[in-house]
Amino acid sequence: MNSVEGLVNQIQGLSTTASDVLSLQNLLKQADDSLHAESTRLLPFLDQLDPSKHSLGYLYFLEACTAGPVTKEQAGSYVLMIARFITSCIAEQIRLAPDKFITVCKRFKDQVLLLEEPLRGVAPMLTAIRKLQSSSEHLTALHPEFLLLCLLSRCYKAGLSILEEDVFEVDQPRDLFLFCYYGGMISIGKKWFRKALELLHNVVTAPMSTVNAIAVEAFKKYILVSLIHHGQSPTNLPKYASSVAQRNLKNLCQPYIELANSYSNGKIADIETYVEANKDKFESRLTQTYLTLSLQDIANRVQLNSPKEAEMHVLQMIKDGEIYATINQKDGMVRFLEDPEQYKTCEMIEHIDSSIQRLMTLSKKLNGVDELMSCDPLYLLKAGRERQRFDFDDFDNVPQRFNI
Repeated sequence: MNSVEGLVNQIQGLSTTASDVLSLQNLLKQADDSLHAESTRLLPFLDQLDPSKHSLGYLYFLEACTAGPVTKEQAGSYVLMIARFITSCIAEQIRLAPDKFITVCKRFKDQVLLLEEPLRGVAPMLTAIRKLQSSSEHLTALHPEFLLLCLLSRCYKAGLSILEEDVFEVDQPRDLFLFCYYGGMISIGKKWFRKALELLHNVVTAPMSTVNAIAVEAFKKYILVSLIHHGQSPTNLPKYASSVAQRNLKNLCQPYIELANSYSNGKIADIETYVEANKDKFESRLTQTYLTLSLQDIANRVQLNSPKEAEMHVLQMIKDGEIYATINQKDGMVRFLEDPEQYKTCEMIEHIDSSIQRLMTLSKKLNGVDELMSCDPLYLLKAGRERQRFDFDDFDNVPQRFNI
């Protein structure tokens, strides 16, 4: 253990200046295998290190300590230790070993789930994201882990804080798939169906070389949310979706496609029959809008037990902001209204202005990305191979003679 004690001393002495920390990084890389070999005996040495000063060294020791199997009893103490580290560590130091930091944070997520306390992981994981990010536009490998914890703990509001940020830098494609999928599920939980459709749409239209389970599940949710929000679901994927998605997703989600077809017929009996036959695969929610309906009509159309039950459902939908309506208690009529927002208050004008500014910024960045791609030799080579050699539809008719 003398070598480990010596390493602790070096960590304590080389954690002050940036040049010292870089020297320490090289030492830690060389000692990494030894640390893992001694992993079961490293825990006491962590007490000699201050995570707020010796962040890089603490990270290497902590990653080695948590590498083996963890019991539920051990998870309780590890969760406290890792949460404390995440909160107090120096961002500049842990970014020198991002893979180790991500590994430790993912183990932290596994441990709070082992304890069946996902809420305990929400705040530390958000802090970890902020410390790992190079900018707010950087999607890290911890974003999906954070959203999963928000989803499992039903802490949807916390998840919205990163879903509102624009993403332009992604480390791994799988991170983007999971980020959009979990984000779509959180948006569904908040009944923000438009945002949910946007995120799920990103999953099913993202480039993919092989079909993956995330895209399949996202397409199922996309169909259901489209039925809820629009009353119909698109039968085909957009042309810009990958050829893999075009070929496979509809076949793999056929029961949901058939549900959408049954829904479009407008016959509740057909939908109920189909759902009952496939109830192990999905659940469906039916909505339909009218200008004026009686509570008795609503109860009859959706087969509720009484007008009173229909009234309770309508009141809940009004409260949730899903519909705008008034109920006349005297004659039992429901009058559906337009969105009352007039878009002329100072707050709304400021909101619209900020949205315009954001779109202008996005447009500039997209133009920049487009210019970079158009000059990328690998992209041009691949695009040239996939394009047909001659496609006369791409060209206008050429006149036989030219007047000069």
